[in-house]
Amino acid sequence: MNWNEIEGNWKQFTGKVKEKWGSLTDDDLDTINGKRDQLIGKIQAKYGIAREEAEKQVEDFSCTCHSDQK
Repeated sequence: MNWNEIEGNWKQFTGKVKEKWGSLTDDDLDTINGKRDQLIGKIQAKYGIAREEAEKQVEDFSCTCHSDQK
């Protein structure tokens, strides 16, 4: 799925985001507000992983959202 679609419908995707990354709080999700780079940064900080790994996880998530929409 195109990230612009996720960003535009962020409130609808927050449940899926919390399922995938349970350490993210509601405040984190409000701060992220659909911004891909902010999500990557929060995942990186909360889980102590490299930026490249966080980017891969977000990319996989967006692909999963695409297949869920079919």
